[in-house]
Amino acid sequence: MNFRQFAFKNVFRNKRLYAGYFFSCAFSVMIFFAYSMFVFHPELNFSTHGSYGKGAQTSMDVSQYIIYVFTFLFILYSMSVFLKSRKKEFGICIMQGMSDLQLRKLVFLENVIIGLTATASGIAAGLLLSKGMLMLGTSVLALEKPLSFYWPVTAGWLTLFAFTLLFVVISLFTAIILRSSSLIDLLKGTAKPKPEPKASAGLAILAAVLLAVGYAIAFIVKGMLVLLALLPVVVIVSVGTYFLFTQLSVYIINKLKRKQKLYRSNTNMITLSDLAYRMKDNARMFFLVAIISTVAFCAIGTLVGMKSMFVSMMSESTPAFKYESFAGNARADEHTSLIEQRLQQENTEYEKFIVNIKRLQVAESGRQHLFIPAGDYNRLMNEQIQLGDREAYLYFPDDMGFGRPEEGDQAKQLNVKEGATFAVTKNEAIPAPLKQFDYGSIVIVSDAAYRSLPESERGSITYVYEVKKWEQTLDTAKTLNGELQGEQKQFSFTSRAYEINEMNQSFGQILLTGLFIGAVFFVAAGSFLYFRLYADLDNDRVQYRAISKLGLTEAELSKIVTTQIALLFFVPIDVALVHGAVALNTLQNTFNANLVKPSALVLGTFLAIQIVYFLFIKTSYLRKLKNVM
Repeated sequence: MNFRQFAFKNVFRNKRLYAGYFFSCAFSVMIFFAYSMFVFHPELNFSTHGSYGKGAQTSMDVSQYIIYVFTFLFILYSMSVFLKSRKKEFGICIMQGMSDLQLRKLVFLENVIIGLTATASGIAAGLLLSKGMLMLGTSVLALEKPLSFYWPVTAGWLTLFAFTLLFVVISLFTAIILRSSSLIDLLKGTAKPKPEPKASAGLAILAAVLLAVGYAIAFIVKGMLVLLALLPVVVIVSVGTYFLFTQLSVYIINKLKRKQKLYRSNTNMITLSDLAYRMKDNARMFFLVAIISTVAFCAIGTLVGMKSMFVSMMSESTPAFKYESFAGNARADEHTSLIEQRLQQENTEYEKFIVNIKRLQVAESGRQHLFIPAGDYNRLMNEQIQLGDREAYLYFPDDMGFGRPEEGDQAKQLNVKEGATFAVTKNEAIPAPLKQFDYGSIVIVSDAAYRSLPESERGSITYVYEVKKWEQTLDTAKTLNGELQGEQKQFSFTSRAYEINEMNQSFGQILLTGLFIGAVFFVAAGSFLYFRLYADLDNDRVQYRAISKLGLTEAELSKIVTTQIALLFFVPIDVALVHGAVALNTLQNTFNANLVKPSALVLGTFLAIQIVYFLFIKTSYLRKLKNVM
């Protein structure tokens, strides 16, 4: 058997050790391949597609680099953890006469074998799942036609080249890690530290205080203050999270161990004693998992929440159909007749409103306001307001907490240049039906006062068509967009279904990118937990074999291991879920939008995936422990 055969057989003899590393690498390759499949899809040429533009194509390319760079760091970290679990094996090889150069060559060959196999497996898995991926992409991008299957030759070659290079570089880098280890360090392997884990009461209290302060600031600040508080809150919460795992968790466990009644009850002595070591040894890894998971939660949650918020805002501010005719437009009657004709041909019931608008400068603010007669306002809003000739209602734009216009709700009167002065009898944010005219503040005056106002260069007549089943009018809107010809500066035509469809497609590209990046982050976090758990398997086997001789039953073993694994898996993830929920709540307060449903959907999905992953790992780990009892 030559050296290459020895390396090859060594990989297959250690299937349990290599399995987690292999599948994590293969999944990362599959994610990169699937994303590349979208980037190079012939039907998604963003650079020439009017709905997306060149900016979308650049965003897709940059995101591909982000996925690749993070995958590189993730695999590099995974390899370093993986090698630590094999130190004793390497020490034995050196004792048998293997030179330092041969050891590095062995590790290099093993990594290359695993890397090439994982690359091929990831590409194959991506091809097998390509149809489902394309269906997911069609849904997320809100495309009218499903993306057709194609042979992603370019994506395949790019993935093969990129990850072959990645694994070769990582394999070379691991030689440096091994070279710095002495024989005695290798033979010690992953032995647990002997001293009992201790924690500082001051640092434990500091962890709780930092997290409380960070959360309080996140809940209190709104509007522009969110941008100012973002960096300080991130730093405070990050430091608090680090001390939470390194100090507070161990401090709490030690406190529980001092409660004799609890500590000596059932199997709590074994559970708590071992858990203290695990928390102390794995604190930095838990911190890394919590931060990475928080980034994934916040990224995807923010994208889903923002999309939901924009759809809601657009549904309020855009009527089913709106045709706005500006001064000098001679084809308004022709165009509105065409719109109504198309609606009638589609058997679409509609309600028509006509709103006259004058844009006039107000002396108090120096800006133009939109003036609307009360009669048009009453028909649109289904109200019956009565205004005197010198009275006015003022509606200002909803600033979402970012600072209102100067007049805001403070304006008591409005002086129109070369016009009348109006006493403001009502100041409110613009209500939903008027948001379609939300170009600035809106002033409602009596019909007589409106007629007496001077004409404006940008005055307009707006025709609003409200349709109950507007979701079904996308094809009609596309047809009208092609048929309404003329000087675009003289009129504008918008449709709620068309605008939301365009927004969904543009936002879908960002969401699709976020889903792939979030998936890589989340799998990386789960893999870190998996590697750390299996690094302790040999020590756990020795420990539980000894305890079983004292009378530990399989049921008690299952209870202890389940409790410990559950804490190890869910403590960092639960911390990340809380961080993510606070961040998404801050986003909700900032934009004054209800993001509970999309936030719960994202966080709930991640939690469900983690539960399934936990059940799989727990069952596998217990089976391996019970085999030695």
